[in-house]
Amino acid sequence: MELLRKLALPLIAAALMTGCSGVRSENSAPSADDSTPVSSADETSQPEQSYSAGEGIALINIDTVSTDPNVMDFVTEPVARHVAEDIASWTPGYKVPAEPYYEACKVTVHDETGALVIDSADADVKVRGNWTTTYDKKPLRIKFTEKQAVLGLNDGAEQKNWVLIASYKDGSILRDKAALQASREILGQDGLYSSDAALAEVVINGQYWGVYLLAEQQQTGSSRVDITEPEIDYTGTDIGYFLEYDGYFYQEDPLHSFHVSYADNAPLRPFDGAEGGDEVKCLGGKKSDLGFTIKSDIYSQEQHDFIAGFVENTYKIMYEAAYNDTAFAFDESFSQISPSKDLTPQQAVEKVVNVESLADMYIISELTCDADIYWSSFFMDADFGTEGDARLTFEAPWDFDSGLGNKPRCADGTGFYAASLVPDVNDNYTTVNPWLTVLMNEEWFRQIIREKWTSAYDSGVFSRMEEMVLSDTETYSSAFERNYQRWNNLADKSAFVNELTKKSAHCLTHQQAAEYLAEWIGLRVDFLNDYWHE
Repeated sequence: MELLRKLALPLIAAALMTGCSGVRSENSAPSADDSTPVSSADETSQPEQSYSAGEGIALINIDTVSTDPNVMDFVTEPVARHVAEDIASWTPGYKVPAEPYYEACKVTVHDETGALVIDSADADVKVRGNWTTTYDKKPLRIKFTEKQAVLGLNDGAEQKNWVLIASYKDGSILRDKAALQASREILGQDGLYSSDAALAEVVINGQYWGVYLLAEQQQTGSSRVDITEPEIDYTGTDIGYFLEYDGYFYQEDPLHSFHVSYADNAPLRPFDGAEGGDEVKCLGGKKSDLGFTIKSDIYSQEQHDFIAGFVENTYKIMYEAAYNDTAFAFDESFSQISPSKDLTPQQAVEKVVNVESLADMYIISELTCDADIYWSSFFMDADFGTEGDARLTFEAPWDFDSGLGNKPRCADGTGFYAASLVPDVNDNYTTVNPWLTVLMNEEWFRQIIREKWTSAYDSGVFSRMEEMVLSDTETYSSAFERNYQRWNNLADKSAFVNELTKKSAHCLTHQQAAEYLAEWIGLRVDFLNDYWHE
């Protein structure tokens, strides 16, 4: 890894001392502390772009079936309804725009060599995401009419649903790609899922729309989160459940959401690399409503109540083992728990939790320091079908554009984060992710993490992550240049500058932003390796 860092350009040193650009010019982006607004570029006056298939990066053409003069509104206007309503609550005169809607399209895909791999396939396309829907360059979801293999992702698995991640506030456009690459290697060792991903340029109705990261929709399926899927209208509980720990759960219908009490909000000890520390409660203030969204198909209140009860009681089993040294176990129907004399506390946890997967997710979350770790995009599942093991399993990591040194979390690459006390996204209060925190003061669980970290480090997972950032920066340099000619959001960060570290805010070119990311990864890995490597 040291050799790799020496290959990076000298701008890295300047980034470490004063931010990516060193000395700011009059046209530099403002730092996170600057209060003077910068006007956004008029997207209707975008410069002419030269693009074609076969320029070393995949090309995705999206053409609407409709020729209505306002048809492009589907990709420029919508904002997630709950986000728009929040904005309206503090912005006088704000007019709530349309919420995301599907537009019928034809999708054509060429691979990096220019070869045609999908020819005018029928699909519905819409804006997706939460706060990212407020940006000019919005993330998109493609829903093909027929299953498609796209760019060889996930060994060519065919699926209808795919995602185009915009990476608008990530100047490198590589944070999600880097995190997902490392996640696939780490989780793959345990047969677990993380999305595959590839960079592509996107053109919509002949208009160049920039570089996106093509990734997989977070969903169940034999090539994705592989759990038992129920037949339509099946109401039995012996199925698989795919879940998101989700601060937006209240936006879902009651059948697909539930609250968890977390052992009646029992206190937890945040993990800071040392024993002890002050205890905190994981619910409180604005976080008191945080719950779960059921992402997979269910068809009955019985199924809802079953998985809600299972999650509630599984957490209690974990808590009782870690904080009261007591073993609890489910009855045969997974509806009630009671003390067990036949199990040790560790065995009680292992019986209902895939602790290997939880250790994997701790490593991924600690490595990336994502700002949303306390709130959303944290996934798990449990499978009670005939092929399932009826354990809570953690996989499908997602959403890293606020991590890896982009937002002020572990800004210098040091410090314990994922199971520690973390600030909310607006720095109004501090809290923890209870699932990552509850077992962290147990030596047996930390030993699992040590073994997994050591294996990943020694096999080169983290050095490949850093190398990919530098390699992609060179390989796709022309595409990145076209992207920023189109959007100008490296020079004009006004839509998100207050979310960035000073170093991210001062990066004025893609190369600077990518080199800063690579350097941050190296510093983060070094810090964690000092603690976790055996």
